[in-house]
Amino acid sequence: MLNLCRAICVLASVTALTVMSAAHAQNFTRSVETENSRATLLIARTSAAPGSTVWAALKLELAPGWHTYWRNPGDSGLPGGVSWTLPEGMTNGEIAWPAPERAPYGPLMNFGFHDQVILPVPLTVSSGAPTGMNVIRADANWLVCADVCIPDQATLEIPFAVGVDGTPPPTGDADEIAAAIEKIPLAIEGPVTIARAGDEWRVDADLGEKLAVSDAFFFPNDGGVIENVAPQTFEVAGSHLKMSIKADTFTQDLPASVAGVVALETVDGLRALSISAPVTVTVTAAAPEPLAAPATDVGLIAALAFAFLGGLILNLMPCVLPVLAMKAMSLAKGSEHAKRDGLAYTAGVMVTFGVLAGVLGVLRQSGTQWGWGFQLQEPLFVCVMAAIVLCLGLMLSGVFTFGGGVMGVGQSLTARGGASGAFFTGALAVVVATPCTAPFMGTAMIYALTQPMAVTVMVFEALALGMATPFLAVSTVPAFARALPKPGAWMDTFKQVLAFPMYATAAWLVWVMAQQLGPDGLAAAFAVLVLTAFSAWALGRVQSAGRAGGAAAAGLVAMLGIVALIPQIANSSPPMTAAPVMAVDQELAVEPYSAERLATLRRQNRPVFVNFTAAWCITCLMNERVALSRPAVIEAMAAADVAYLKGDWTNRDAAIGAALASYGRSGVPLYLYFAAGADKPLILPQILTPDAVIDVVRDDSAARVAGG
Repeated sequence: MLNLCRAICVLASVTALTVMSAAHAQNFTRSVETENSRATLLIARTSAAPGSTVWAALKLELAPGWHTYWRNPGDSGLPGGVSWTLPEGMTNGEIAWPAPERAPYGPLMNFGFHDQVILPVPLTVSSGAPTGMNVIRADANWLVCADVCIPDQATLEIPFAVGVDGTPPPTGDADEIAAAIEKIPLAIEGPVTIARAGDEWRVDADLGEKLAVSDAFFFPNDGGVIENVAPQTFEVAGSHLKMSIKADTFTQDLPASVAGVVALETVDGLRALSISAPVTVTVTAAAPEPLAAPATDVGLIAALAFAFLGGLILNLMPCVLPVLAMKAMSLAKGSEHAKRDGLAYTAGVMVTFGVLAGVLGVLRQSGTQWGWGFQLQEPLFVCVMAAIVLCLGLMLSGVFTFGGGVMGVGQSLTARGGASGAFFTGALAVVVATPCTAPFMGTAMIYALTQPMAVTVMVFEALALGMATPFLAVSTVPAFARALPKPGAWMDTFKQVLAFPMYATAAWLVWVMAQQLGPDGLAAAFAVLVLTAFSAWALGRVQSAGRAGGAAAAGLVAMLGIVALIPQIANSSPPMTAAPVMAVDQELAVEPYSAERLATLRRQNRPVFVNFTAAWCITCLMNERVALSRPAVIEAMAAADVAYLKGDWTNRDAAIGAALASYGRSGVPLYLYFAAGADKPLILPQILTPDAVIDVVRDDSAARVAGG
């Protein structure tokens, strides 16, 4: 009886639908004609059983000379769309877009359709959908263009029944819809890679079969991915397709993935294939070749010599000189173990440089871009370094003491004699030296970091020997020791004066952390420094009173507080917007560096100055203060219409690391000047003067004027 009732209901629905379709078709508007186009709602079947899918479609017929747009319209236009009002229990899928045509318009390239296009849409009836007569409604909108563009819209309806068992007969629209479905791009089943290399996309796809392809074009699903009007190159080898496509350089951020349609012209006609893949970055092609010969051409002997000279000069850097002065002052007091201390200091320098070389070599072999000063890209390390420097300043100010010598801080690490203190003083000197880059170092470092591990260690040890040589000479050669000032009361004053460079260094490291940490992380870092200062003060009070137990208790409390704050610093997110490393006069706009922006400026035939820098690089900050922020330099750049790009390496950035390596550098600073129209940049010295920068800019400007 139940089946009989169901059959009667279904028969009644079909009968009513047939009557409505035949006798009352005027009540449904399935086609609307505008001045330049006609829109029609197609349906493959007029009924469907619960749990099945039926295809509908929007058919757009266009007047001669008019066109409409694809899902990604290209350089102008808007895609069409449909808003559905469906029976209860029915849902619509997305439009299944066919491959578009290219429609050039002056300097623009649009993607769309001429004459006619059918846009299929699947409609799914849920298994629990109520049966009965219904109406499918589609509110369609589309843009048609010729010399002018006109937005069109229409509300289209068609009757539909839910509840017919079996397969209902197709409508007169079924063949058109089936033909449109045949044109839906098929997904490539083979592997696909989409890589960004500089200002170019590289598509590599396995088509799964050999095709004779006469033309190929990639249509991305989204705008802002490619330069639409640029020609695309391709090659097919067997079943393998490779394409090179010019990227849209106005879009700064890379998408996580790229999807689109590859349209292939073959001997059998148009073949459209759908591709999608996560984006990989080929950073080695992001920057042009450097003007100078690669640093790896210098050879081992030259690299060792450059490293030694760089190490010598490193002693004059503001981050190292105070430590060296304090150690030399301890020798001025006279020491019967001066030679031993000098050798221990040298050992500390060389061992620490060896550890740095090993860590850097391992990290770079892992495929990531690391360079000199890499540890300062970690906020936790910067915080530890700030705490150490603060302790040194407090010790020099007399807040507390370690051992009997000025540099006895090293003794606390081993509880042994002066050799231990000298060893760890050498290690400390290396740690505080890492923010600095001396002349000759860049060439030696890039050579070292492109060689086998043994060679890397050799070059780093040459740098270490150069850095240790001045103190080693003073401690082992009596003539040098006699040249030191005679000890006296001035030494205590000098010791206290040296505390202030330490405080300044700690303040600078806090500023570095402000570029790396969010508000919570920076607050935790401040708390660590306050606890460090408190523990030093408590230790000094206990030392003056002679109670060691109290010192241990104070130290334990401070240590527990510091340890509790470490996760807050280590896990802190960087600021939402990175601050510039240093502000430059407002007359000269500074843009963040990217390979894409550099390529765009060079195509515009503008001279470009690129400053690779970091907040933790003292040499960089000194150059910006002494040279780049000078009014005369700013005026010269502005007069020559020089674009200024700044690559901030304060936080780890693989793209900037790769760009540095491509110009023969493993760290910052690096200064490049691209003359207008030049293929390669001029690499400026690592230590800048205003005249050096102005001369480069004016020489290029004069050459452009002379060249007409």
